[in-house]
Amino acid sequence: MSGTEPLRRPARLAPGARVAVVAPSGPVPEERLRAGLDVLRGWDLDPVVAPHVLDRHDEFGYLAGSDADRAADLQSAWCDPDVDAVLCARGGYGAQRMVDLLDWPAMRAAGPKVFVGFSDITALHEAFAVRLGLVTLHGPMAAGIDFVKSARAQDHLRSTLFTPETVRTLHSDGTALVPGRARGVTLGGCLSLLSAGLGTSHARPSARGGLLCLEDVREETYRLDRCLTQLLRTGWLDGVRGLLLGSWARCEPYHGVRAMLADRLGGLGVPVAEQFGFGHCEDALTVPFGVAAELDADAGTLTLDEPALS
Repeated sequence: MSGTEPLRRPARLAPGARVAVVAPSGPVPEERLRAGLDVLRGWDLDPVVAPHVLDRHDEFGYLAGSDADRAADLQSAWCDPDVDAVLCARGGYGAQRMVDLLDWPAMRAAGPKVFVGFSDITALHEAFAVRLGLVTLHGPMAAGIDFVKSARAQDHLRSTLFTPETVRTLHSDGTALVPGRARGVTLGGCLSLLSAGLGTSHARPSARGGLLCLEDVREETYRLDRCLTQLLRTGWLDGVRGLLLGSWARCEPYHGVRAMLADRLGGLGVPVAEQFGFGHCEDALTVPFGVAAELDADAGTLTLDEPALS
């Protein structure tokens, strides 16, 4: 699968919907989880916490429990017919370690539902696209500090979940790095995770036909350069239609990052819009992946052909 084909849209949520919270990656702070659950209950959702969400790996403290337990939580939640959406509690690291343990035929048989997360969850966005053919939401996570403290992030995710037709156009806070318009299907996520997933069975073979969304956090400019150069050298960016750049939080000063992005991406000959307000930033927007859309880099808009959820 390339980035070309629109994917199947899950159904939007309704009041009273049951949503499962899982931790596929790093350990989850209990206090922030409680705060996030309170937000979800305030939306008249029924959140249920997977059994191992608050676990910590016996040896590797950067993991929320064992790979098998994290995979079991995600698979059980996805295959539960009473669950309408699966929300990740946080990112960190670990999704790549458990993605091969999931029973993808069983998850495909369970049918479509909403999936939300970002950062390390990029590995799962790719897998859900390739293995399940589903639209997913690159959005704030239930125990994320930027979610529990940001009214804008909460409101935009809530609108995407319940009334997605009201948020079909996303607006950038920046300018065009490369001007122009382009049409394609949205995909992407955290740059370092996309680079790390190259050549695996759970990642697209290329971004051809896509509108690629990129962001990252706590990376030095040369590391970002290395990841982009790897995508370029493998041909993964051949045929991409346009790029949307999100946040580069806690990276080096943005003027240096921006110069590198212009250097690495300018030669693609496609529109590039910056500062689109998704990723590791305050007030982060929710971006659906797998939806046909139009990017207007000059106007700083991404307009979806249809709502993210059906």
